[in-house]
Amino acid sequence: MGVKEHGEKYMRERFEVSAVRLLKNIFHVGLFENPYLDPQESKKIVGNAEFMKAGFDAQVKSVVLLKNKAAVLPMAKTKTVYIPLVYSPSVKDWWGNVAAPKFEYPIDTNLIKKYYKLTSDPAKADFSIVFVTSPHSADGGYDINDRKDGGNGYVPITLQYGTYTATEGRAQSIAAGDPVIDPTIKNRTYNGKSVTANNTMDLRTILDTKAAMKDKPVIVVVNAGKPMIFKEFEKNVEGIVLHFGVSGQAVLDIISGASEPSGLLPVQMPANMSAVEKQLEDVPFDMECHKDTEGNTYDFGYGLNWKGKISDSRTTKYYKK
Repeated sequence: MGVKEHGEKYMRERFEVSAVRLLKNIFHVGLFENPYLDPQESKKIVGNAEFMKAGFDAQVKSVVLLKNKAAVLPMAKTKTVYIPLVYSPSVKDWWGNVAAPKFEYPIDTNLIKKYYKLTSDPAKADFSIVFVTSPHSADGGYDINDRKDGGNGYVPITLQYGTYTATEGRAQSIAAGDPVIDPTIKNRTYNGKSVTANNTMDLRTILDTKAAMKDKPVIVVVNAGKPMIFKEFEKNVEGIVLHFGVSGQAVLDIISGASEPSGLLPVQMPANMSAVEKQLEDVPFDMECHKDTEGNTYDFGYGLNWKGKISDSRTTKYYKK
C-alpha cells in the first residue's frame, strides 16, 4: 500500500528511519556490545579446540552422581547395554505451537556404540541406562480450563511423575490479584486441586525397565530442569546420574569411568510434595530432603565420586551442617 501511494524508494527510506530508531535503543542499553565482527578473529574463537575442551570439561564437572549402589559404576566399556525408547508427549511452547509426540531413542545410538554394545533385548544386556527428564507440569501452574469451569485458573506445579493432589497447599496464597489475566482474583490458591506431570510415562519406563532387567543394574540418567521427587523410583534402581542439560558424551564419560564424577547438588531434593508445600519461601535449607536406600540424603552440596560421598573444600564451605 505504501509503495503504491508513495513509491518504493520513499517507503524503503521510511522503513530504514524506523529501523535506526529501534536499533539505537537496543545499542544504548548494551544488548549489542559490538555488532561489527571480524571474521578472521571469529575463526580463532568459534570451534577453537582449547575452548571446546574447556567447555566439555565444565559439562563433565557439573554432572552429579546421586546413587551408586554396591559401586555398580563405573561400568566397563566391554558391557552390553539396553536403552529403552522414551515417549515424549505433545507439548506447547510459549506461543501455543504444538510439537508432535515422539517415541524414540533418547540419545544418539552411534554415540552409545562408542562406549558399549547396544541391544534392544533386556535379556541380552548386562545393564540398562534409562534417560528421563525431571517431572514437567504441562500447564505451568495455570490451566485455562480450570478458569472456564469457575476456578481461579491456578493449579499445582508438581515435582513428581505421578498424580499430585495439593492437600497441604496454602488456603490463601501469598500473591493476590492478577492485572493480566483477571484483576478480580484475590487468591491464587491451588489447594485441593490435582495435576499429573506431562512426562508421567518416564516413571513407567523406569519401573518397566527394572522389571525387564530383573536383578541386573538399572542406571537412571535425569536431565533436571528443577528439583524433583525421587521417592517414586529411587529404591528400584542401582544408580542415578543427574545433569542439567549437558551432552550425552559427558554423561557417558561418567558412566563408563572415563571421567570421575565431581558435581554437587545446587539445590535440595525434597522427600515428597508435602515437604515442598511446608517449605518456607524466605528460609534457606528448611526442606526435608530425600534419603535413599544407601543412607545418603539428597541435600544441597551432596554428590558422590568413586570413593563415596564427596568431602572437599566446597562441601566444607557450603554444605549445611
